[in-house]
Amino acid sequence: MSNKGYRQFYRQLTQKILNKVVSPQVLGTTSELEQQYSASSDTPICYVLQDASLSNAVLIDHEAQKRQLPSVYQPLKIGTVQEEDSILVLNEKNHLKQGLHYPAKLIHLIEVLDKNPELDVDLVPVTMLWGRAPEYEDSWYKALFADAWSTPSPLKQAMNISLYGRENYLEFHKPLSLRKLLTEAQELSPNFSPAHYIMKELNANFNKYKEAILGPDLSDRRNVINNLLISDNVKHAIRKESIDENISMFEAEHRARRYLTEIASDFSYSTLRFGYLALTKLWTQLYDGIEVHNFDTVRELAQDYEIVYTPCHRSHIDYLLLSYVIFNRGLMVPHIAAGINLNLPIVGQLFRGAGAYFIRRSFNGNELYTSVFKEYLHSLLMRNTPLEYFIEGGRSRTGLLLPAKKGMLSMTIQSHLRGNSKPIVFIPTYFGYEKLLEGTSYLNELSGKPKEAESLWGILSSARKIEKVFGQVYVNFGEPVFLNDVLKQQDAENIKLKINDKLPASVVNTVDQTAQSILENINKAVVINPISIISLILLNAPEHQLTESSLVATLDQYRKLLEQNRYDDRMIISGLSSADIIQYAVKLKQVEIHHQNSETWVRVADSQKILLSYFSNNILHCFILASLVARIIQHHEKIEISELIQLAQSLYPFIQEEFFLKWQLEDVEIQIHAILDHFEDAEWIERDASHVMQSSTESTGLQTLAALSERSLNNFIVMQSIISHYANTQTFSEKVFEKMAKAALQQLSQNQVITQGYYFDSATLKGYLTTLKKLGLAEITREHLLLAPDFVPQMQHRLAWYAQDHQDAFDHATQFNEKELKNFYDSIKVKKS
Repeated sequence: MSNKGYRQFYRQLTQKILNKVVSPQVLGTTSELEQQYSASSDTPICYVLQDASLSNAVLIDHEAQKRQLPSVYQPLKIGTVQEEDSILVLNEKNHLKQGLHYPAKLIHLIEVLDKNPELDVDLVPVTMLWGRAPEYEDSWYKALFADAWSTPSPLKQAMNISLYGRENYLEFHKPLSLRKLLTEAQELSPNFSPAHYIMKELNANFNKYKEAILGPDLSDRRNVINNLLISDNVKHAIRKESIDENISMFEAEHRARRYLTEIASDFSYSTLRFGYLALTKLWTQLYDGIEVHNFDTVRELAQDYEIVYTPCHRSHIDYLLLSYVIFNRGLMVPHIAAGINLNLPIVGQLFRGAGAYFIRRSFNGNELYTSVFKEYLHSLLMRNTPLEYFIEGGRSRTGLLLPAKKGMLSMTIQSHLRGNSKPIVFIPTYFGYEKLLEGTSYLNELSGKPKEAESLWGILSSARKIEKVFGQVYVNFGEPVFLNDVLKQQDAENIKLKINDKLPASVVNTVDQTAQSILENINKAVVINPISIISLILLNAPEHQLTESSLVATLDQYRKLLEQNRYDDRMIISGLSSADIIQYAVKLKQVEIHHQNSETWVRVADSQKILLSYFSNNILHCFILASLVARIIQHHEKIEISELIQLAQSLYPFIQEEFFLKWQLEDVEIQIHAILDHFEDAEWIERDASHVMQSSTESTGLQTLAALSERSLNNFIVMQSIISHYANTQTFSEKVFEKMAKAALQQLSQNQVITQGYYFDSATLKGYLTTLKKLGLAEITREHLLLAPDFVPQMQHRLAWYAQDHQDAFDHATQFNEKELKNFYDSIKVKKS
């Protein structure tokens, strides 16, 4: 038998065996490729593999033919030349010419194109990885053999086939024009063989594909630490530490090594895969499912951008959930900035193995630690490692987004401006839960008990106290924020920085704008799940209950409002009917059904009232502007449309800051008209050319909608009153003013002046003060809050209509005697000491 006949026989035998035991999982779509290479296509196709492997080539051929693509083994005809098959292997096994070898087929194709300028060949790179279809991986020992960066040996490939027959990953990538690559080679590398440049580009592309799936090819942790210790920036920081602290260079270097040991991840593919299997079991036990949206956006960006995931922070589960979702969809998990409090025995090492690196809550002016951490972060970015950190810093206790903690963001942007191989894109990510693992601790904190220190033991303790029915989890990837676009807008794209440079104003503005865009885009990706929307309605209904028929009608109205006035295209609305939403909430024991006077009523379960306010706050931003409009109409009964718009616009900067709303002030009028159209369509209001009035028929929908904005309006009045009374007489302290506001709201609630409950935290106060500063109504120094002369009339103009019914009660609640003021300030001093 000739060599050719033997190869064909061996290939056919291999194909028959593989067809029985192997079924590749093809990621991405090949529809464009199929359309491009229809029967009428004139440009021949040549598949490209990075490494020689008969089994891989046979499987690629099988999948190609299933999609009506040309066979790998059909002759490649170009002009008058014909190659035996249509596959190009970059790294052929040729021991006689190692280091000097270019594939013979590539040389032949280049020669043909050189002689025939009108011809071209489309190169289609194909990635094949074994053990990288995680959704099907169910064996602990298999994780040890799955693909990493190294090329598998024949024995390893045989193990791959036996272990991963149904658990492998294949992707056809976009075709590359050989003609274009040849032209680039002749222009950019005229002194080298074109094959050298083309090989380099094709291998670089394969590395990009692999990097998106497996992550960068990381050295072991010890080498990473040693290399950082001898970097110029860290050596300079060590010398400075030695001089400033009057210690030996050896001691200073020992400190730097200790910091790096504390910080650095210890990434391991085996740990990652073991973690995946453990989490699969955890999710199965805890949740009914994980619903993921808009991940395709991330997949498209992963090859060309440095990905930085910036999710909201609802639960400790967020850490695990995002990594699981990303790995399960065929991309590399990010390295996660984790609080040092999670560096627990055993668990901390597992987190490190899965890519966590640890960061202190505060650097406290420690220059050596700051330099070491910045250099470590820079090393991750330089190696194109995907990153993740929570833009809010800590977990939200109210369910609302918190203002951004910009430290990590600032260091990321500074590192990029020091020099980075890829442009950076931030991926805002929304998490939606129907129950929280930390529910018990959140209940305690929202009820006024001190905040518990974050720890894994705290999670496990809380989980044991909650009935383990957690419903669905929702992950929605938001609109990306491209750093280069923001840098250009701030005229900062050409700035070059060093590790300890003070950030110029344009870069500070870039950090601020990026943070704001990330938060706005997280809210754009909101998921309206059954628990959040039923909570929103019932918690704002009289006595937290409605008849079943009224609740169904109100749910229908709210859903219609959302559908007709979508907050954003990425918003996801539950597909359950209103009746099914009620039954689902009953199943999760969040609401109860009872019967009274021959009617069926639905009410919030007493034990869940505080926690359900958390879930309703998750989606409150979608309704807050409509709620404010409804509350103004409800108060005035009849009002000129122009006055309504003016009042809403005057308060909009405050709710925009609190809820990170996407509309600018000039967009508000258009939104109000759209809201009024819906109100009229729902028969909540009546209007003529110039006036709007509440409908003569009682409307539960308008009433419950109007109630949604009362908590914010109450907060604004309380803060206005406290600031008016004490800004000029007391040393300014955010913590003290926060305590004063909480005390006032508690008194108003106890006296039944506030009937819809309240929330208030440091973020509420910071947002309010930030808005005052933007409007020119206040300036904040280290110890004083300086008010503009027109502060009081300006704020009364905005809020007098709402406050007038209870102005005396608000004034009384916000005035404290000397003893109470002393206690507020003393409590802060005790904490500091």
